[in-house]
Amino acid sequence: MITTRRKERDVMNRQRLRIRSGVRSFCLIWAVILCYAAMPSHAQQNNEEGSGAETAEGSVETTTEEKKAEPEEARPAVQPELEAETESPPQIQLPDTETADIRQQIQALRTSLDQRLVAVESTRNRLSYAESLLNRLQDEYNSFELRLEKAGLNLTGNYANLLQQRLERLQRQGIAEDLIGDIESQLSTAREEQLRLEEFEAVIDPGDDARDQLRSQRASLIRQLHKAVTEHIQALNEYFSTVSALKEQVEAYQVLLQQRLFWLPSAPVVGADTLTELFTAVAWFAEQFRLDPLNEAVGKSVKERGGPIAFLIILLALLLIKRPAFKRNLSGNSRYVGNVGRDRIEHTLYAFTNSVLLALPGVLVFAIAALLLREGNDFFSALSGGLATAAIVTLLLALIHNVARQGGLGDAHFNWHIDSLRALRRELPFLLAVIIPITVIMPTTATPDGSEFVDSLGRLLFTAVSIALSTFAHRIIGAVRADRPKSKHLLALHVVAVATPLVLVVASLLGYHYTALELERNLFISICWIAFNAMLFYIGLRALSVRERRLTLARLRERREAERKLAETREAAESSGEGVPQMLDMPEMDLKDINQQSTALLRILVSVLLLTGLWLLWASLIPALQLFDNITLWTIATDLDGGDPLPITLGDLLLALFVGVGTVLAARNLPGTLEVMVLSRMKLEPGTGYAITTLTTYTLVLIGVVVFLGVIGVQWSKLQWLVAALGVGLGFGLQEIVANFVSGIILLFERPIRVGDTVTIDGITGTVSRIRIRATTLVDWDRKEQIIPNKTFVTQDLTNWTLSDSITRVILQVGVAYGSDMDQVQELLTEVAQNNERVVDDPAPAVFCVGLGDSRIDFELRVFVKDPLDIMPLSHEINAAITRTLHEAGIEIPFPQRDIHVRTIADT
Repeated sequence: MITTRRKERDVMNRQRLRIRSGVRSFCLIWAVILCYAAMPSHAQQNNEEGSGAETAEGSVETTTEEKKAEPEEARPAVQPELEAETESPPQIQLPDTETADIRQQIQALRTSLDQRLVAVESTRNRLSYAESLLNRLQDEYNSFELRLEKAGLNLTGNYANLLQQRLERLQRQGIAEDLIGDIESQLSTAREEQLRLEEFEAVIDPGDDARDQLRSQRASLIRQLHKAVTEHIQALNEYFSTVSALKEQVEAYQVLLQQRLFWLPSAPVVGADTLTELFTAVAWFAEQFRLDPLNEAVGKSVKERGGPIAFLIILLALLLIKRPAFKRNLSGNSRYVGNVGRDRIEHTLYAFTNSVLLALPGVLVFAIAALLLREGNDFFSALSGGLATAAIVTLLLALIHNVARQGGLGDAHFNWHIDSLRALRRELPFLLAVIIPITVIMPTTATPDGSEFVDSLGRLLFTAVSIALSTFAHRIIGAVRADRPKSKHLLALHVVAVATPLVLVVASLLGYHYTALELERNLFISICWIAFNAMLFYIGLRALSVRERRLTLARLRERREAERKLAETREAAESSGEGVPQMLDMPEMDLKDINQQSTALLRILVSVLLLTGLWLLWASLIPALQLFDNITLWTIATDLDGGDPLPITLGDLLLALFVGVGTVLAARNLPGTLEVMVLSRMKLEPGTGYAITTLTTYTLVLIGVVVFLGVIGVQWSKLQWLVAALGVGLGFGLQEIVANFVSGIILLFERPIRVGDTVTIDGITGTVSRIRIRATTLVDWDRKEQIIPNKTFVTQDLTNWTLSDSITRVILQVGVAYGSDMDQVQELLTEVAQNNERVVDDPAPAVFCVGLGDSRIDFELRVFVKDPLDIMPLSHEINAAITRTLHEAGIEIPFPQRDIHVRTIADT
């Protein structure tokens, strides 16, 4: 079974190698953008030899001095191969204490004990073997790394070939993928059995009858079984740690080989022998196309994968039938772009989906062909890998072609440069015609029979692809530069984009073919990553644009409504003689700031995502990027007893600075993005949105500070006393500022007052014109601005005249002479109130006789007005109307009268 698994794994590894070699043939498709990223790495090669990657068979030595220093390196190389266990130890079957006879219990426990002891011994043997492998591999790795450091780059091509062979062997061998999972599963099972044994021992009846000897034997077996399970757990823990360390060591070994191979020539310089070999390779390639193996491959593939092949054929037919509809939908998705009322981001997403669907037919053709040849011999299996890779390339290039089509995403939705789109539509078919055949053929050079033609046929195909890419880059960037011919940046990009594929061709012809292929692979992945992030950026930009246009329209409508209300308020104020603010400071952002901040934050997020991916991709290939982690700036003590100090490297410092700058930029640009993407979709009062934005910014800054301090090694245990002292200082020295700050947040969320409300506090009545974190501004009726700390609004009594309802009651006192008809007076006063336009109908006005005075009968006219500013105009209008109405009705409004009686005092 182990041999069968090895064969299956070897077949899978060969298939992965074939696909990988096929991808390398065209990974320079967009090298025009990032090709300069690989160039600085050559300047750093002498500084990072110790971390380079190469491997050689143990019998190969580079210098006489090395042979003397390391004589033990003549030993055979370690083969770090571990297979997963075929069988796990049987689970312990504990008998039922109530139904099972004690002898049956003893027999079951003895069987479980024997099985567990066998499992423990097996695990210990595997542990010993893994430990020996780990020790030997560590010794070999350290010795080999030392030899490579001594040899430097002064190594031959044959030595590089031996390194490549060792790398391929390490990739074929290694730790089984399911081994660690199997160990974890056994550990979990053993821990459960240990707990069940403890429970079983606790519930059994010890007894004191004639069967005590059997019970004692059972108890002894339980203890032995518990001890065996505990020992098994310990062995499994050690085995898990050893296997994990061995896996890490194998991965480090592979990285060492890959890095060193990158700097070594992997093939001889092209010469006359290469040309002769090329003719032989062409003849070999033509001989492989025989009808019988082809029919056999198709027959086996259909038998093994008939269902997926039939599904892909049906899907291809449906896509071809619906292709005209996809084109119409793509055109229709652009119809409402720019129409503020009907434009939606969904139109862009639908257009992208239609572009993908238009690009799929060619992809499915290659995928079907790849499945039909998958079960063939080595040659046809390699062709299958090439066809699968061609499907991926076709998807990428065809998608770009459909994005660049007239009326498509690039034209109607993203507003890309028209000359660039035309150049893409014109040149992409040419690139596809060159790239696809080479992509299909290239993996055949990775077969056992075709591997000898890698240096001839492989380099010829690589050269053809590179020339095609250089031509494509020249035409595309030339079209872009036509609009800006004097741009120095475009000129430099043009030169680099055209020269880089040609430089890689020269490197390949000089023997550095492996280096060129690795650069192609990384450049291809980089360009795919850049294209993905670019698409994310433009889709995000489009979403922001749609939201900003709709927000602009909503703001215009709100502004018109606010101007109308302000005009009405001013008119009422003029008639009342009260002063009102000329304008209110509504806590909302300017539309221009929103646009700039949201776009900047989107650019920052996409850039961080892009750079993170590129760094992860290139860090393993370019040793210079790992230099920052090797420079220790300072160390900090850990809280663990006897623990080693934690080093803080230059990379940690750069990461901390990156976090700090990112936090500042994000906090500065967050309000606009929140306004566009979140707050504008919610029905919030202006102050609530301002509060959410403020608190979110504070939270972001706090998180950024904590992460910044954590990266540079500042521990909370060392800062807690400083924070406590700072808190005490703030409590005593800045308590009023902190109180006002917290009160401002309460006001913004609880909203007892709002901008535009009329309030009375501490004897001051006015209109709220501005709410800030520390203080609130009131404009009183004299047009004086009163700056009141926020704490006052939270801790003192407050009257808000317009919080939930601006309707206010007004009471007017009216006196009539004695002898007047009280019913008539009530009727007249009610009629006066109802005829006034400022008086609301609900609640209705009311008239009451409230007292009998010295010289008059007192009435109260109680009415309600819509706005406090109507109180003074209403009082004037009502009083004037009452005076006129009572005079016409002959009812006297008396004034105070006094009778004076003079007494004559007699002379005394």
